[in-house]
Amino acid sequence: MTFPTYSLIDLGFTSHFSSQLDMSELETLTPFRISEVQRSIVMGLSEKGQVPLRTPHKVPTSDFAVGDWVLADQGDQITRRLSPKSELKRRGAGTDVSEQLMAANIDSLLIVTSCNDDFNLARIERFLALARDAEVTPVVVLTKIDQTDEADKYISQAQELMDGLDVIGINAKSLSALSSLAPWCTKGQTLALVGSSGVGKTTLLNGLTGRNDATATIRAGDSKGRHTTTYRSLHPAKGGAWVIDTPGIRALRLHEKSTGIEQVFDDIVELAGQCKFNDCKHMTEPKCAVQAAIKAGELDEDRLERWRKLEREDNRNTETIAQSRKRSKEFGKMVKDVVSSSHYRKGR
Repeated sequence: MTFPTYSLIDLGFTSHFSSQLDMSELETLTPFRISEVQRSIVMGLSEKGQVPLRTPHKVPTSDFAVGDWVLADQGDQITRRLSPKSELKRRGAGTDVSEQLMAANIDSLLIVTSCNDDFNLARIERFLALARDAEVTPVVVLTKIDQTDEADKYISQAQELMDGLDVIGINAKSLSALSSLAPWCTKGQTLALVGSSGVGKTTLLNGLTGRNDATATIRAGDSKGRHTTTYRSLHPAKGGAWVIDTPGIRALRLHEKSTGIEQVFDDIVELAGQCKFNDCKHMTEPKCAVQAAIKAGELDEDRLERWRKLEREDNRNTETIAQSRKRSKEFGKMVKDVVSSSHYRKGR
């Protein structure tokens, strides 16, 4: 990937980052914005262009996110990461309790899905919670509206997920798609694209940036696509914005103590506060405001079930991580005791 030369302001270096620097640091260190994070490579953008950066000793590349601002010495080794203004992060796959950085210093999260079998309200809600956790603006982008007669139905279903949510229906191959996204692509703004493979993220990225990356076909049976993006990367967009592209995500696990869940499901949280009992499970309890709203047709029972599922998952995440930290602390204490005992015996 070849980049022209950009000023720090063009790259998004604001007072949030400059206020973290000492004047003496600018004499010997260079600010870089991370443009790629792969398994063994971190690429950075500065006023002099794009260069590979070396991470500090024993610090993995996963400790940095695309969009991060870092300082590097004259040997292009990162000396420290500047505190980000926003972070997208999720819980690791499988039994991993660690958090994975997805992107940093973004202003908007474009949640891309398509008007076919990929459309999934539960997955969209997870991405909305992810955006709210990071305190960034979520925008749902529904692609392939030209391939369905029910585009309005898809749009209205997504809009009902959260008050004030912007939902944009587009044909990613159309020039009008770019103009509809213009409010989030102004100079100095950074947006990230997330969604499943095959929903049109690469086509959308091509339109926003003027690139010509190859796209992959999707399976007709279930509308699932193949990965065309294998790592996260930062791209200059038309109009002066920056776009972070991410690999396709179907299963998103939120990190511990997600505050975004309450924000996405604020309607249920508000109703729960009106129940007679503080510990109401919203099932068969008397004077349950949540069940009353369902009976009155004011709340979809499926939405309640999706909220319950996320709440249970969030509680498990928090409990599992707390247990992991406790085990780590106990193991560290045991090692310390063994070392101390060993020194004592040698002393005798």
